[in-house]
Amino acid sequence: MYRKKPILLLIIIFGACNHSGTNNQSMEINDKQKVVENFIDAYNRSDISGMLKDLHQNIIFENISNGQVDLRTSGIEEFKKQAETSKTYFRERHMKILNMTFGSDSVEANIDYTGVLAKDLSDELRSGDTLRIKGRSVYKFMGKKIISIRDFSD
Repeated sequence: MYRKKPILLLIIIFGACNHSGTNNQSMEINDKQKVVENFIDAYNRSDISGMLKDLHQNIIFENISNGQVDLRTSGIEEFKKQAETSKTYFRERHMKILNMTFGSDSVEANIDYTGVLAKDLSDELRSGDTLRIKGRSVYKFMGKKIISIRDFSD
């Protein structure tokens, strides 16, 4: 009888861990989804403090076009400065999530992006022009905060 109790106890502990792990994982997915949706909602409202709310202090941001990194920031202050600067380029802008895929520490979101330029950026991109871009964003998490955002477009 004595030998059976430890085995039974292990079965109960592992069974509980397995069960709670499943619940925690789906809760984590819901939490990650909410954080990403809140970030994009704040972006669409040009609410920079709302964008920063769930970012890790050491956030790395990269914008990758046609396989090349054309913008990289390191740390929340650099990210904030870039967000404030890029906000001035658009009269309006909107990211729409098409779908999301969840990893153990990441979320990948396929995005439809539309923006109306507020100023001339080049001879081809003039104030009033509408940009339409399909892309994807990969959000990596450290704890409950976003530690990395990589935006990809072609």
